[in-house]
Amino acid sequence: MLAMPGALASVGLLLGSFMIVFSACASALGLYFLTRSASRTEGRAASFFACSKLTYPWAAVIFDFAIAIKCFGVGISYLIIIGDLMPGVVRSLSTMAFIAAGGDGSGEMDPILWFLIDRRFWITIFMGIIAPISFLRRLDSLKATSALALGAVVYLVFIVVYYYVNPEQPLPTKEEIDLVKFNSHFLTTLPIFVFAFTCHQNIFSVYNELSDNGQSMLNRIITSSIGSAVVVYHIIGVLGYLTFGNAVGSNIIQMYNASLLVTIGRIAIVILVMFSFPLQCHPCRACLDKVLLAAGELWETTRFGKNKTYNSLTAHDADDNDAHPHTPTSVTLTTTHQLDDHGAPASEIPQVKYVVMTTAILIASYIIAITVSELEIVLSFVGSTGSTAVSFILPGSFYYKLHKNDPWTGPKILSVCLMLYGWLVMFVCLSANIHRVLSG
Repeated sequence: MLAMPGALASVGLLLGSFMIVFSACASALGLYFLTRSASRTEGRAASFFACSKLTYPWAAVIFDFAIAIKCFGVGISYLIIIGDLMPGVVRSLSTMAFIAAGGDGSGEMDPILWFLIDRRFWITIFMGIIAPISFLRRLDSLKATSALALGAVVYLVFIVVYYYVNPEQPLPTKEEIDLVKFNSHFLTTLPIFVFAFTCHQNIFSVYNELSDNGQSMLNRIITSSIGSAVVVYHIIGVLGYLTFGNAVGSNIIQMYNASLLVTIGRIAIVILVMFSFPLQCHPCRACLDKVLLAAGELWETTRFGKNKTYNSLTAHDADDNDAHPHTPTSVTLTTTHQLDDHGAPASEIPQVKYVVMTTAILIASYIIAITVSELEIVLSFVGSTGSTAVSFILPGSFYYKLHKNDPWTGPKILSVCLMLYGWLVMFVCLSANIHRVLSG
């Protein structure tokens, strides 16, 4: 949301609007393919791991590791945003307090309060709020905090609309607004549109926890979620660009002069990312559990010489083709064991292991966030690989493999197109990021 006006400035108003809609359609298609793949698993055991075991068993752990790293990196970026915004909030409130006391707003904060403008202090404070809600096991336990975070989205939309209707400076002329602008900046701007709709890491938890997880209900959820995001991105992107023209920066909230309205908006963004952190911790923890299970079984195999293959989902070790030799057009995961929401053989992750993994994720995120203040390049590489794989490559490849022997229908053709599009985006974004690093 914050970067969307700058993205539109880089590619033009019409091309930017088209990219928002196109990226939304591609992501919605990926979500649809994931829900269709989830329906092939037994009961409420859908996960990337479960679908991988149905389609590409040899890569199941690799997929989970990539998703865990992606979610871990995004969670760190949320903490960094908190550390970057809160000192500015304190400075703004301090200035307004000086003015309210009859000063001119040019006074300095008391040196004894230096910690209030230290990013590490605020990351530490907010970790005390984030940590408890990150230990919640079910995704629906976060519905109250997510509703509050959505309130922050509404407030940011209000700020952008308000300052477009009541601008602080004259609006840019028509000459300062480009309708279509296609240049080298398009390649570095493309990830903003592509990753704006990446929510696929949580779709299986939604599928597992819905009381009615029929395809019609899932389609309504996908349509309403992606559709509302399109509306929000268009309002903020278009009006933000029309307010500042080509002079708009990469963070729209920083373009406005300090005021109580804007300061509250910055606080709202902090609340938004604070309550979004557990939504990244949830799939990160689930995927990390699968990686640890694989590492544990590999250790047992190599240490004790046991001749077995890693398969935590089925009661027998057989590959996908052998398991269903007489049903080439249908693949379904069957098991005699009870599975959890993420495909583990037990009903839930053991309490001690659950606490240790969550604590490790929180501590590692905290240490990196207070140590590193700039993760743009790192997250660009993580996003170019992890987000693209989760949004496009895996959904398309899962659906195609599950329907490999079926006739070439429209959805099957679209799944191949989505998969190829994902590989193209990954190649283009990685190349652009590598070039940016090498060129300084």
